[in-house]
Amino acid sequence: MLSFFASMPGAVAQGIIWGIMAIGVYLTFRILDVADLTVDGSMATGGATMVVCMMSGMNAGVAMLIAFAAGCAAGFVTGIFHTKFGIPAILAGILTQLILYSVNLRIMSQSANLPLSVDKYQLLLSLRNLPQAIVVASVFAAVIIALLYWFFGTEMGHSLRATGCNQNMAKANGINTDTNKIIGLVLSNGIVALSGSLLSQYQGFADINMGRGAIVIGLAAVIIGEVLLGKIFKNFALKLVAAVVGGIIYYIVITLVLRAGLNANDLKMFSALVVAVFLGIPYWKRKIAEGRTEKGDA
Repeated sequence: MLSFFASMPGAVAQGIIWGIMAIGVYLTFRILDVADLTVDGSMATGGATMVVCMMSGMNAGVAMLIAFAAGCAAGFVTGIFHTKFGIPAILAGILTQLILYSVNLRIMSQSANLPLSVDKYQLLLSLRNLPQAIVVASVFAAVIIALLYWFFGTEMGHSLRATGCNQNMAKANGINTDTNKIIGLVLSNGIVALSGSLLSQYQGFADINMGRGAIVIGLAAVIIGEVLLGKIFKNFALKLVAAVVGGIIYYIVITLVLRAGLNANDLKMFSALVVAVFLGIPYWKRKIAEGRTEKGDA
């Protein structure tokens, strides 16, 4: 237990970083009602771009802006595949994800892993300084949530919500739903890539596989946050906060089960099961409520 509590700051720092990624997943999963698997590739794109830019002499701020732009470009490709080629969203994301694997290798000059030492570069956060990492990641999460809260209060933001809520009704009211889908995918993957750039700084390297399974972790964070905090956090900004909290809880649980002796090779399976359970909880609650109603009527 002592080792578990000692590892808590690291779990919190990682949870916030992945919580930022979960915000990007939330935008497509809950706002646009689109299943986007691009994030498994755009997460690594953000990390790879960040490392290469800093190795070329850029400061961390500029490198992160470029990483954000690279993620936006990935989302744009998925959006074009989906809206202009008529490819289902889930398949469009898979296609872009496959493309990004080759693109990410090219970004990293065919290297599967690139180091980013805190001793050599001026990083914004690092696992060597966990308190600073928690503060920096929290500031980024707060700024992103504040900007999204403002954006989704604008006319464009409301049209994005309308597109995800009822596409046919949105079209009937003169909203260009295809454009809105592209904007949503661009914004979502830009945030995911930004999270990837933070993660590469935190862990001190970028890896071609660093985004593999990101969609599962993102969904886990979103669902955990909704199940545990959904009845309390009803405001849009608070729902985004819940996604970040879900990421923290997810990594605390992961740390706990690893300390309990779970094989690290089984983490993907465990993550999928966690998502399945939390996705099933609302369904089970609804079934129990329906059963009670039927008994009451009888």
